[in-house]
Amino acid sequence: MENDKPITTMCAVIAMDHTSFCYRVCSICERTLPSNPPFSLCKFCNFNAFNPGSSSSKRVFRILMSIATDKKVQTVICFDRVARVLFGCSADEFFDFAKLHPFAAEAVSEILEGEMFRMTISKPKNGNAQHSRVVQLVPLSSGFQPAILRLRELYGLTKVSSAVGNGQNMHSSKKQKRCDWRGF
Repeated sequence: MENDKPITTMCAVIAMDHTSFCYRVCSICERTLPSNPPFSLCKFCNFNAFNPGSSSSKRVFRILMSIATDKKVQTVICFDRVARVLFGCSADEFFDFAKLHPFAAEAVSEILEGEMFRMTISKPKNGNAQHSRVVQLVPLSSGFQPAILRLRELYGLTKVSSAVGNGQNMHSSKKQKRCDWRGF
């Protein structure tokens, strides 16, 4: 990222931090809200004063992951727009899914491990930020499926698509064995 220009590179996902994948923001202005108490109001919008029936907050993704390029291994951060490509759903939808399936976040980390992407990475906009930011992400595998689809299949909530199947199992036996010990 010389001259502060974004770089585009091909890389593989090595790991993802599954302990903190989202945060709460105001549903109107998207300013960050405190995590406690859960129903705090945005001090800028005070949205509930105008429309008491609406939600005052929503969750957005903030994914910390390690990637490997042909030159180095580095930690990057993916915010909501880019993370939705990986997950295939909103952070609220994934949070609700993870409440019902406690190991879902850890399983996503394993599902994405080894996936190849073309990523555009830029220096952080915030001067205090520690990690480079992924601003664009394109899966390189023609068979890539977002994590939520793979999780639904893993938990038996959907059937395997015959278009993807054609004699190919969507999960390698290695990944299947890793997930089995958790009762998936």
